[in-house]
Amino acid sequence: MTLQPIQGFHHVAYRCKDAKETVEFYNGVLGMDFQLAIAEDYVPSTGAYDPYMHIFMDAGNDNVLAFFELPEQPDMGRDENTPIWVQHIAMRVENLEALMAMKAHLEDNGLDVLGPTHHGIFKSIYFFDPNGHRLELVADIATPAQMKKLHTVAPDMLAEWSATKKAPRHAAWLHEKIKNES
Repeated sequence: MTLQPIQGFHHVAYRCKDAKETVEFYNGVLGMDFQLAIAEDYVPSTGAYDPYMHIFMDAGNDNVLAFFELPEQPDMGRDENTPIWVQHIAMRVENLEALMAMKAHLEDNGLDVLGPTHHGIFKSIYFFDPNGHRLELVADIATPAQMKKLHTVAPDMLAEWSATKKAPRHAAWLHEKIKNES
């Protein structure tokens, strides 16, 4: 049997505090279409009783961001051993102009927005949804040559990281690029 490559994400699911509030935020503030909702009293995969509302938001290009509201479970929390900046949902916008327009739009809607932050191959802004999930909007600025170079050094970087747990310098040019553009 030949293993076929993954064709993309069908959906990525997170928990939400309130399904209606979540749909209103992602639809009204981010412009994502509310595709569908599924509600059950019993979990199909386990058969366990655990009423839920499962909502699906169109993130563009056949990408779906989904949420579960679980009213009979304890209140949502987060992994307290992981810094808040680590776990986030990053979504692409068309270009830098769209990123800056979205930043202004989010701020006009009362959200605190961090950035733009320059990552060398993309620039991004950060904010939180009503559930406390950190969101990132990204405008790619990389050239094909930069992406090829990063792809080429990735295995060596991982090997060095695995051996030393110190940041490898294989892509130091990326940080120099950021410094030179500042």
